[in-house]
Amino acid sequence: MIRQAVSCILTCDRKVFLIKRQNFLRAFPGYWAFPGGKVDKSDTSDSEDQTLLNALFREVKEELDLELKSHNIEIHKIAKATSPDFNPYRYETYFYQIDFKSIPLMKIDETEAMSYKWEDPQYFLDQFEEGKFLMVAPIRKVLSQIATDKNQYIDYDDLRQGNYPMIEPLGGLYQYMPKSNTVPPATRTNCFIFGDNPKLMIDPSPKDLDEYQLFYKEIQTLNVDRIIISHHHPDHHEYAPDLCRELKLPMSISHDSYQRVLVKKGDDYFKDIKLSFLKDDEVLTRWRGHKVRAKHIPGHDEGHFGFWPENNAWFIVGDLFQGVGTVVVGGDEGDMTKYLNSLQKIIDLEPGCVIPSHGIALGGVHILKKTYEHRMERERQVSECLALGMDIEEILDKLYFDIPKKIRKYARANIESHIKRLNQI
Repeated sequence: MIRQAVSCILTCDRKVFLIKRQNFLRAFPGYWAFPGGKVDKSDTSDSEDQTLLNALFREVKEELDLELKSHNIEIHKIAKATSPDFNPYRYETYFYQIDFKSIPLMKIDETEAMSYKWEDPQYFLDQFEEGKFLMVAPIRKVLSQIATDKNQYIDYDDLRQGNYPMIEPLGGLYQYMPKSNTVPPATRTNCFIFGDNPKLMIDPSPKDLDEYQLFYKEIQTLNVDRIIISHHHPDHHEYAPDLCRELKLPMSISHDSYQRVLVKKGDDYFKDIKLSFLKDDEVLTRWRGHKVRAKHIPGHDEGHFGFWPENNAWFIVGDLFQGVGTVVVGGDEGDMTKYLNSLQKIIDLEPGCVIPSHGIALGGVHILKKTYEHRMERERQVSECLALGMDIEEILDKLYFDIPKKIRKYARANIESHIKRLNQI
């Protein structure tokens, strides 16, 4: 289902108005965007154009306390953008430009925006390219349209960059999304490509040969220099050795992950690949001139590594949180205390955004704080259940009564990890 949405582009004296969305919002937290939102039933009118305008007036009033109808202005529909078909939630967004002779008085809704700016459109594009501002492709497209004074209406009906699912949340950081054999409800594992020199590829893991061939066709000319595996779970490295052999690339992986993969896959899995083992704080490359380091973040998996530029613009956190689904912390590879410590390590760094292996980049560390709080609350619940004499199956039935049967084993692993931690403290 594709829903309709509207965006309001306020302009004045060649400057354009954007807000930075609050980090605690569910949709695109921490991203720079135009005011706007989805069309509601209350906006419905006899014509589509009037319905969209009703939504526009309402959204601007709610977010900016600005009554557009009270100003002598002209409103021009300048663009439409439709979400690519790989997005789980798709929108057909209409962009309206409204030019003011002077900057209007507004009251910003602080539950929606943490900050705002009136700047030349090129300023926002430059900030994105420098890796400082999170922005989605439609916003960048429209900003470029305004910057170049293109007055014609443009329908951005295909926002794919290339022929394969890929987004660029920050300049020079590319997130490919092959279908993978991951844990539902997730269906894809992010594969990141970045680096001034060398250029790195993190976690290529297409689910089967057909997906591998589609992925390979897209990335074979990108001149990647090294493949890096964040940890040993299959949905982070399936077909990665084949890619190394085909492109004649070396691979880096933690020693712990290497040993665990060998147990399951055998010696031939890494045959003819030049391997090196990741070290904590090792400098891997530069991104936008800044050193990017490998960071050991165990807990979900003992050999788990994340990746972080020294300017603190982002942190690729792997499976420390899930944009889709829930993290499993259990088995001989999981450790709840280490997991919580890894979350806290990144929270203390306060990177500009955190990027998971499943889902999109999220501004700030709000999601990590919420994940930490959720784990501690779950531990409190498990402790109370144990005090009542309940066994693991009874705790599972009580705390995870609403999950599908096929993922109960993952919930059980989390409970066991909490019990192990409680026995240690």
